[in-house]
Amino acid sequence: MAAAVLTGALVVSGCATEENPADPLQVAATLEPARPAVSPAQSATPEGVVLPAGPATSVAVAGGRVAVAVAEPPSVLLFPSSLAGPVTAALPGPAERLVAVGDAVEATVPSAGVVVTVAPDGTSSSRSVSGGPVDVARLGDLVLVAQRDARQVSVLGGSGGEHVVRGISSPDRLVVAGDAAVVLDRPRSAVFDLDTTSETPGAGLRAGDGATNAVADRFGRVFVVDTRGGELMSFSTSPLIMRLRYPLPGAPYGMAYDADRDLLWVTLTERNEVVAFDVSGADPVERHRYAAVRQPDSVAVDPGSGRVFVASGDGQGMQVIG
Repeated sequence: MAAAVLTGALVVSGCATEENPADPLQVAATLEPARPAVSPAQSATPEGVVLPAGPATSVAVAGGRVAVAVAEPPSVLLFPSSLAGPVTAALPGPAERLVAVGDAVEATVPSAGVVVTVAPDGTSSSRSVSGGPVDVARLGDLVLVAQRDARQVSVLGGSGGEHVVRGISSPDRLVVAGDAAVVLDRPRSAVFDLDTTSETPGAGLRAGDGATNAVADRFGRVFVVDTRGGELMSFSTSPLIMRLRYPLPGAPYGMAYDADRDLLWVTLTERNEVVAFDVSGADPVERHRYAAVRQPDSVAVDPGSGRVFVASGDGQGMQVIG
């Protein structure tokens, strides 16, 4: 079932350019990032309850509320724990990602070049970030901002002020695992070490044929889904080593980790399902599998209650399990 992989991965410099045939991570003449599958019509009733919501791009839990970023109109819907009518915070464009920061959420809006902070009461503030911000993360007292168009990650805060790590083909996702940071490059389907004091990324490893999303667990591992290849992978950091390749058919895409229960939740966009794996051991063990809303592109979990929230990318609503 699962296979621990300690050899056979390619280690490369992060400085290789996009669509460079000499890049050992590149497996096609033209780089094309993997995307969620276009989901079929639902054949089963989604587990739990489904709340109305427009086409969702991301979902997160913060401050006892569930935040859903919708594309039409661009906004963040904040649902209270009672799941009553949400408070709406307008955005200047569709959010690529929602990240919980204390009781607030941060929405990256690449088309507008801003990161918007939305408070629990729906009030918001924004800061300008050039270069197409698509993700944010925190490493100690540092704030990391992935800028896809600029092909760089900005490192803000600390004693050094602002620092930029350049030479990343497409910094699509940032993951902090313990005291290490990892960047996911979707077009190259690869992960890279991120040294916040260096000018370029560190060593990189292939991550299947079409990696799209990544999360870290409390053990310092980074889990990655290969949407195109139908796999779940894990990597250790410092150094970056692939430790696991686990078959997961169904175009896995959305990911969320429940640290209190050591459950990794993954949406299967080709099957309209969401599945949970116990990752407390070396190999994942499936614990739950539920019918999901159509086009289940995003998932989040409330670490306190264990409730799971699955958001539909084509406007079929937000599903609440638990």
